[in-house]
Amino acid sequence: MKNSMQNCRLCPRECGADRTGGRTGYCGADDQVRVAHTQLHMWEEPCISGKEGSGTVFFSGCNLRCCYCQNAAIVERCCGQPMMPAQLADLFLELAAKGANNINLVTAAHYVPQVAEAIRLAKQKGLLIPVVYNSSGYEKVSALHLLDGLVDIYLPDLKYMEEETAALYSNAPDYPDIAKATIAEMVRQAGDPVFDDRGMLMRGVIVRHLLLPGHVKAAKTVVSYLLGTYGQKIWISLMNQYTPMPAMAKDPLLGRRVTKREYERLTEYALSCGLVNGFIQEGKTADESFIPLFEHSAPVS
Repeated sequence: MKNSMQNCRLCPRECGADRTGGRTGYCGADDQVRVAHTQLHMWEEPCISGKEGSGTVFFSGCNLRCCYCQNAAIVERCCGQPMMPAQLADLFLELAAKGANNINLVTAAHYVPQVAEAIRLAKQKGLLIPVVYNSSGYEKVSALHLLDGLVDIYLPDLKYMEEETAALYSNAPDYPDIAKATIAEMVRQAGDPVFDDRGMLMRGVIVRHLLLPGHVKAAKTVVSYLLGTYGQKIWISLMNQYTPMPAMAKDPLLGRRVTKREYERLTEYALSCGLVNGFIQEGKTADESFIPLFEHSAPVS
């Protein structure tokens, strides 16, 4: 594991950073897993949260670092509670004991080897609930192979289909091709969706797309690709909860919220294309209540 952090090429950035000894890569993380926040999260898709909540673990740092990120408090600096894989495994078991429907790992691409070890240890200690891998979609297929057989549910984004937009907002012009390959591998691993008798997802893939203000046409392209490629083998979650952060205040598009009509145009299009297995948000979801108050967001010395 240590060797993989000395010349780090875990993610598509392949920055080659030496993440040992407190040094960091593009993701802002060193070789220590840092957990910024945990909670029983009630605001995921219904088949993920259920009535009891999803056992969500937010990891510090990110290899994508979108300019409009709502979790900027933990992405822009190395923060959070450091944990060894054994401690992380115990955290998973604690969340399960609190009644979590699953263990939901948020933005763990830069910690894949440690996270894989933690999942393995937790399962050996009796973890029975599904493991959800909640991802930006910017992953290396070779890294995802480390999670094969350990993750039950994949919850990736498909943010962009245009290189120009991906470069502008995430400094990742290769995002569209990378995310397509990522989702294909996730579908290969998880297979067709499987639900229990409560309607909770036990295995499968849900692909999310966050509608950005002024980007309805681009969002339609995402929907068209997913339906044309996967049909009913995946679920699609169309989100209108974009929340403009202070850094975006002067941006002519990202400085505002998505309008009701913009979201209606997207959902109407998706339904006209035959979307059946999907989630559509109702009401004014672009609210700060969707942004966790990160309990470990101060830098850890």
